[in-house]
Amino acid sequence: MNNVSNKPITKAVIAAAGFGTRFLPQTKAMPKEMLPLVDKPIIQYVVEELVAVGVKDIIIVTGYSKRSIEDHFDRPSEDLLANLRAGGPKKAHLLKQVESIADLANFVYVRQKGPYGNATPLINVEHLVNNEPFFYTYSDDFFSANPLRFDQMLQAYHKFKCPILSTVKVSKPKDYDGYGFAGGTKIDDKYIDVDAIVEKPGYGNAPSDQATVSGFILTPDIYKYIHEFEKLLEPGKEFYANDALKLMINDNKRVIACEIQNAQFFDAGDKLGYLKAVFDFAIKDPDLGPALKEYLTKKL
Repeated sequence: MNNVSNKPITKAVIAAAGFGTRFLPQTKAMPKEMLPLVDKPIIQYVVEELVAVGVKDIIIVTGYSKRSIEDHFDRPSEDLLANLRAGGPKKAHLLKQVESIADLANFVYVRQKGPYGNATPLINVEHLVNNEPFFYTYSDDFFSANPLRFDQMLQAYHKFKCPILSTVKVSKPKDYDGYGFAGGTKIDDKYIDVDAIVEKPGYGNAPSDQATVSGFILTPDIYKYIHEFEKLLEPGKEFYANDALKLMINDNKRVIACEIQNAQFFDAGDKLGYLKAVFDFAIKDPDLGPALKEYLTKKL
């Protein structure tokens, strides 16, 4: 493990194959990952954060209706470029923005196949991870944090030299029906040495108030346990990455939960969570913020 933990993490896997049923009919033809937060799709914020901590190769696991994600991170069309160039200085900043998107990282796309669950994308990309540590994250939930959430996770990874779970403290009873929860020995106010992970336990049955959300740093040995759990998976059951991590913990492998500090968590896969994210990002926008605050003050 030590020789692996000394390697820089340059690869990330983003799960983006969900149907987005909570946003139908909008997501019938447009992926939920492409819903905008002001003027950028949700998934671009996730990509930019990964790039900011040194990720070079981003593997996006998609489904049949996700072609627009590939188009977004591809080179802009010549028609669009011509239109922006014709706009002169007024559109120069837009020209720079759209041209830079494709250069954010090396993008690879894999179609998801296999049982329903967040462990399936990991199986699909095993041949691309190439025995390296990597980030595994989602395309519709994220943190706004300082330092960046992935930076905080990297600090934990280099400190403990093992897989890292990002967590957020929850307080609402309904949250215990929507997330996995990590429990164990508290190292300090930020870290837990995990000895239990319970998926969607329900209020009163969780091992802690720390929900495992928004991603992981995983080491290559996770695949041994993913394959072990795949053999145990009952037909029709969801294939959870957390179940593979539980097998790892049972094999006396260390896993650390890292509560993301100085942060706000957004679950943009939920309608209300998405609207909260839109308003928060719009209010912080220097051009839109003052006028939006004035409007909301009058409206409310």
